[in-house]
Amino acid sequence: MELYVVIVAGGSGKRMGAEIPKQFLELAGRPVLMHTIERFKSFNDAIEIITVLPENQLRFWIDLQKKHSFSILHTLVTGGSNRFFSVRNGLKFVNSTGLVAIHDGVRPFVSIDTIKRCFDTAEKLGNAIPAISPTESLRILTEKGSLPVNRLHVKQIQTPQVFNAGLIKNAYLQEYSKDFTDDATVLEKTGEKINLVEGNRENIKITNPEDLLISTALLPAIT
Repeated sequence: MELYVVIVAGGSGKRMGAEIPKQFLELAGRPVLMHTIERFKSFNDAIEIITVLPENQLRFWIDLQKKHSFSILHTLVTGGSNRFFSVRNGLKFVNSTGLVAIHDGVRPFVSIDTIKRCFDTAEKLGNAIPAISPTESLRILTEKGSLPVNRLHVKQIQTPQVFNAGLIKNAYLQEYSKDFTDDATVLEKTGEKINLVEGNRENIKITNPEDLLISTALLPAIT
């Protein structure tokens, strides 16, 4: 069965307070996105990698690859107006008979074990979504004020979210909805049951300045 990963990297870097998009910020001397791509290449050397970037970032990424002598082959795809349409564009390059992971470009610390669990489960059940349990107390805001939430009933969702390619390609033919918070919710709208698997706590999404500091500490432990 053919394996694919669609890596979506459309961040602007505003929350990071950086002049360049967060996926291009340097981590251990190289852009975050390069580290992310390498994780999937390490998992399976034959995996087809599809990288989705905003049109105005394509040339910059190509120049970065030359600067860092980055030679991992991947298909470069122009993104859409939001993540939903960017993923849809990337899925056009996926064969319907394979398995496809959809992953955030700024999650370079996904473990090989997590990737394997997701692909193995998706092959058996049609999809697999990595998740971890929150460690802090939670409250939900209501009209009457805030109420405690039993954290045993809550999961924090990560990527890669892995799917039978035919199922997720079909799901992305739907009209866009603001209720689509991730790829799992897109598939779920078609009536498919979502399967959670264990993620890894280091698999953070680099979004804020403090995340980059944490990432610098995490890198030696992961590589």
